[in-house]
Amino acid sequence: MDWAISNWMIRVSDEATDCEEQCLHRIAQGDRDALGELYERYRLILIRYFHQLTSDHGLAEEMLQDTLLAVWKSAHNFEGRSQPRTWLLGVARRQAHNTLRRRGVPAADLGDFEAVAEPRPGPEEILLAGGAGDELMRAMGYLTPIHREVLHLIFVQELSYLECSKVLGIPVGTVRSRVSNARRALRAQLRAERETE
Repeated sequence: MDWAISNWMIRVSDEATDCEEQCLHRIAQGDRDALGELYERYRLILIRYFHQLTSDHGLAEEMLQDTLLAVWKSAHNFEGRSQPRTWLLGVARRQAHNTLRRRGVPAADLGDFEAVAEPRPGPEEILLAGGAGDELMRAMGYLTPIHREVLHLIFVQELSYLECSKVLGIPVGTVRSRVSNARRALRAQLRAERETE
């Protein structure tokens, strides 16, 4: 039975990817309805991502519009070398950073970190499993933008490290390092919050 469920889930995932690829190809051909379909499918995902970069809802909406415009103009560049979602998040990230730069919002230090080994399950998995999501989200608000961004892509968007590296334009080792550093910072923040209670 597990085998049948697993195969069904893979088939559904493949069908969704095919649908998204077709949608991007239709956008590349000037199909406005396809852009609307993509918007409906990814609007909430993208807004959540932008809210990891800014708490200003209006600015997040501006980033969403900039992303849709960029997708409209560049859908012909999608070559299928990555998943459509990975490609779209890469476009979203570039547009978000362009918008922040235009607005004069200080950009996060996007430099590489020293690679470190991946630790055992972090506080985010433990808290989510225990139902303490609010505590986790509050603590994540204290992290640097690059740490919030990588945790969002890995744990919320459920991208693999390879997909995350493509979105961020950095090596996989740097993604691992950022996740490790983010987990360490998150642990410290959660510990500090619990000590003040």
